Amino acid sequence: MASVVPATDENLSRAADILRRGELVCFPTETVYGLGADASNPKAVRRIFRAKGRPANHPLIVHLPGLPHLHRWAIDVPESALTLGRLFWPGPLTLVLRRGPRVPLEVTGGQETVAVRVPGHPVALRLLAEFGGALAAPSANRFGRLSPTLPQHAADELGGEVALVLDGGPSEVGVESTILDLSGGPPRLLRPGAVSRERLAEVLACDLSSNGSEMAPRVPGTLPSHYAPNSPVELLRAAKLSARLSGERSFSVLSRRPAPAEFEGKWLQLPDEPEGYARRLYAALRELDQIGSPIIIDAPPREPAWEAVNDRLLRASAPRGQDRDVVEARNEEEAE
Repeated sequence: MASVVPATDENLSRAADILRRGELVCFPTETVYGLGADASNPKAVRRIFRAKGRPANHPLIVHLPGLPHLHRWAIDVPESALTLGRLFWPGPLTLVLRRGPRVPLEVTGGQETVAVRVPGHPVALRLLAEFGGALAAPSANRFGRLSPTLPQHAADELGGEVALVLDGGPSEVGVESTILDLSGGPPRLLRPGAVSRERLAEVLACDLSSNGSEMAPRVPGTLPSHYAPNSPVELLRAAKLSARLSGERSFSVLSRRPAPAEFEGKWLQLPDEPEGYARRLYAALRELDQIGSPIIIDAPPREPAWEAVNDRLLRASAPRGQDRDVVEARNEEEAE
């Protein structure tokens, strides 16, 4: 099991040396904890896929030390990408661009596009500066499972696969970055996150109301079933949750509301605002998953501010192998 160590100068230097040897390190970002490898080393990148059990065609995000490094990884960079980088980096926005000739295809899942961002966590930035290059870093979890938002979660998931886990405290955002495709044609939002669709549309002065996912590049975290605990998850609107509470109750509940006095099972209450809810979501699902009973989630509002949270809950509750359109149709029925 890997050690969870404080992010001292000594441990950051040690982590950078481990990365230079082609090994893996878990480190904090503002979104979730990442599983890092030298992005320029194909052999090291392949270790990420083995550690996570991740399909080789599922691309990784490259974490850069700063905006000036962008041109080392991408070509034909549009002015819109530079504008967004200046506004939102360091921060939870990933841009998909045309890959530079030196970018290993292992990083991109064999595609001619590369996903890049500058993380907004001081420990991540210190590690990148100490390492002196870019890190490929998906979330530090087994493929398709809950992302870790605490250092011990990363150690529990992948402790046998990494040399160490740098402790940066709880993740501030709590869900993965927004992914925006700028690789050609109109901008396309491929995964919602803390940088909202409305804010991006305002900056770009364009319509992002449709994600335009048809023929879009493959990007992380967009499979129908993803971010899922081991226990089955059911997403219910208030009326159907109330009906379930009046019957058999061999389940746990995640809600923005307090537990009714008569409920005797495990009930976790999250904040009734999207930022606080997102920050605590994965840790709460991990806690309920330890019980081993089905998990019922009291569905949040279908409002723009909740888009990222609703996206993650939709995927967490999707039966394995079920098409996303089927899952969305099911949840539309729940909303009625």
